[in-house]
Amino acid sequence: MKMRNSFILIFSISILLTSCFDPSKPNFQYFPDMYESLAYETYAESEAFSNGIEAQLPPEGSIARGWEPYDYEDSNEGYELAKAQLISPLEVNDYNRSQGKELYEIYCSVCHGDKGDGMGILAQREKFLGIPAYIDREITPGSIYHVLMYGINAMGSHAGQVNEEERWQIAQYVMELREEQKSN
Repeated sequence: MKMRNSFILIFSISILLTSCFDPSKPNFQYFPDMYESLAYETYAESEAFSNGIEAQLPPEGSIARGWEPYDYEDSNEGYELAKAQLISPLEVNDYNRSQGKELYEIYCSVCHGDKGDGMGILAQREKFLGIPAYIDREITPGSIYHVLMYGINAMGSHAGQVNEEERWQIAQYVMELREEQKSN
């Protein structure tokens, strides 16, 4: 009997406690804003911006973090200026050449060939014709950098694939290939 009364008492207390609990609204909240968020719905209209757009435009003349401005325009004149004026900030050393070689093999040798002779796998399969050999061109590290930045003729820009340092490393390796072709 005593056991039964204890069981009924415990059962009654547990029913009483759970009957007041609402899972959508906890009973005791230390920080109510964490339970019931004040955040906006995704893509919902907002009065946060006075001009009605979802984000503010950056201030005029500002530069995104990590982006360096490139002052040569995408034109023949820009190419010639880069060819004459642009100088690599990287030291010519084994590390930069090895990095340049690795990047060249990934991005360039498919068209330009492992030796820079214009006989990459795509040229051999006649997917692209007229790919220039480096020995046939008057190129400088600046002109190579410019072409990697903007592309030229059928070659597209590689600025989205390789960053500034990597473009200079590739240019360094291409100049090495050109010197090897001249000596042969």
